[in-house]
Amino acid sequence: MSAIPVSDVRAYLTGLQTRIVQALEQAGGEAFRTDTWQRPEGGGGVSRLIEGGQLLERAGVLFSHVQGTRLPPSASAHRPELAGRSWQAMGVSLVLHPRNPYVPTTHMNVRLFVAAARPEYDESDVFWFGGGLDLTPYYAFEDDARHFHRTCREALDPHGQAYYPQYKRWCDEYFFLKHRQEMRGVGGIFFDDLNDPGFDASFALLRSVGDAFLPAYLPIVERRRDTPYDQPQRDFQAYRRGRYVEFNLVYDRGTLFGLQSGGRTESILLSMPPMAQWRYDWQPAPGTPEAALADFLQPRDWA
Repeated sequence: MSAIPVSDVRAYLTGLQTRIVQALEQAGGEAFRTDTWQRPEGGGGVSRLIEGGQLLERAGVLFSHVQGTRLPPSASAHRPELAGRSWQAMGVSLVLHPRNPYVPTTHMNVRLFVAAARPEYDESDVFWFGGGLDLTPYYAFEDDARHFHRTCREALDPHGQAYYPQYKRWCDEYFFLKHRQEMRGVGGIFFDDLNDPGFDASFALLRSVGDAFLPAYLPIVERRRDTPYDQPQRDFQAYRRGRYVEFNLVYDRGTLFGLQSGGRTESILLSMPPMAQWRYDWQPAPGTPEAALADFLQPRDWA
């Protein structure tokens, strides 16, 4: 379908999925389930997941490689000149919802999109990479946020020192609930439409982002996983998980693209937490750790 070496990207992505799952299985002592699926319109994927684990209450580490004959609206809205092209998209996406409220939720995604040249036109295949990783804590720990952001910065700096501040700002702006006027978490890095440096340099940056996930997140898990908690902390976790649900259903491009392109609903919605709560006009008591989260979830120079 394309002269772009998509097989190299696919090999990296499937290997990344395997490495992350193996590391999480070792950390949690519980095996991930494997669910292989096919998409009738073309392509398929492998969903690796845990439901009801002791460390990870819900976790999904997903690989997909799908194709279609016409770009869905979410992909062509900002690129009207590509409308009508056939396409393929592949990526690894994960969301981890730990059981312990002191361990943050996290998300990571790395992906490639290719819009194929049409034989009847004098045009070339168009590719772009995207992705990122971000952290959504329920309790405020500055050292966790600093470690996560410093790992992101160290991953990007070899490719150019302008990338981290640019992608950090993009993440802060993207993972923002406009209807609440609040950030979803402490951010991380987010990028899209990456192709200007050329394929090789863009792919190298994508690999650095994917490879940064485990060293960014696992040390935080080890630091917080044995922190004692009780039902009030679980209740607050469920309340804040409601914000996660709101973002995914209202704003998240990946969710929208997956649903518009006829993706597998079970895999798309695996990013949702297993339980969430909404309380009418609820505010935490002043001076509590729960109240401190609001001031913590502000754009800051964490690195």
